Amino acid sequence: MSVYVISEVEILDETAAQRYRELAQASITGYQGRYLARGATPTVLEGVCDKRVVLVEFPDRETAERWYASAEYAEALELSKTALRRRLLLVDGVA
Repeated sequence: MSVYVISEVEILDETAAQRYRELAQASITGYQGRYLARGATPTVLEGVCDKRVVLVEFPDRETAERWYASAEYAEALELSKTALRRRLLLVDGVA
């Protein structure tokens, strides 16, 4: 069953965020992930959202969790701490 990583992102440092995007994309691809939305500005139907949204699909939860904890993503993850402010969610799809 597919699983989705949903990120609500505020860019703090555009140069560092660009490097983050490059590193993250390479690591995501290496774990069979694919972007469904990247840096999208959502139309808010209810509530408040002033962030960019990123949506990544992985084939299953185990793969997504291995990606997040991977050596391939580690540099991007460390860079994200100063490049952006975000909320990162892991959501199971429906069977």
